[in-house]
Amino acid sequence: MGIFEALILGIIQGLTEFLPVSSSGHLEIVKALFGSNAMAKESMFMTVMLHGATALSTIVIFRKEILEIVTGLFQFKWNDQTVFSLKIILSMLPAAFVGVVFADELEALFDSQILLVGFMLLLTAGLLFLADRAKTTEKGVSFWGAIVIGVAQAIAILPGISRSGATISTSVLLGVDRSKATRFSFLMVVPLILGKMAKDMLSSDFTLQGESILPVLIGFVAAFVTGLFACTWMIKLVRKSKLSYFSIYCAVVGLIAIVSSLIN
Repeated sequence: MGIFEALILGIIQGLTEFLPVSSSGHLEIVKALFGSNAMAKESMFMTVMLHGATALSTIVIFRKEILEIVTGLFQFKWNDQTVFSLKIILSMLPAAFVGVVFADELEALFDSQILLVGFMLLLTAGLLFLADRAKTTEKGVSFWGAIVIGVAQAIAILPGISRSGATISTSVLLGVDRSKATRFSFLMVVPLILGKMAKDMLSSDFTLQGESILPVLIGFVAAFVTGLFACTWMIKLVRKSKLSYFSIYCAVVGLIAIVSSLIN
């Protein structure tokens, strides 16, 4: 993998992991545009490092909240931190179940399925449009809400559905405060990413064959830096009800993907 390709991969991962435009969908579109399977064949090590970079971005942005949660848990009491942690665990279960049980079926969907990506981007656009017009409240995430948001995250495994877009939109439509919805959406994915990283690193498929350290470092730094920017920007946009911009973007890209797929 070349340095330029690693840089592009890092920027795409850093931006689309947080912005509600679907990182998986964009990677599939990029593959189709370049007429290459290079993205699909990128090494396991690079994949792990890029996801690790965006997880680290989340941890840096929400370091105070994470420290409070960890400190509260070690008090071994039924407090706000314990309740929040249980909600995070509940939200993880649907995606973990789908990822383990339907791993082979999901893998088949990530094989240049541009038509599927196009329709899923339209679905993302619709969710963002509805969420942008939802009433502002001060409600937090309930236990039942955590499960529903977790189901949205599981569905967002499909290429073209934005994970952050699906979870934040679902939260807002459930009446959750926009800032709390964004915070919960970004924090709920960190354990899943770290768990996936651990699984990949312990897997027999994990190899460094043919991989140089420089492209990996460049990809990691690019994903981390752009992730910091995208995460901070997304928090501000959700507070100001600016999701409609991304709704229009997803709709346009989705329609282009559909038309392109039908023509080809």
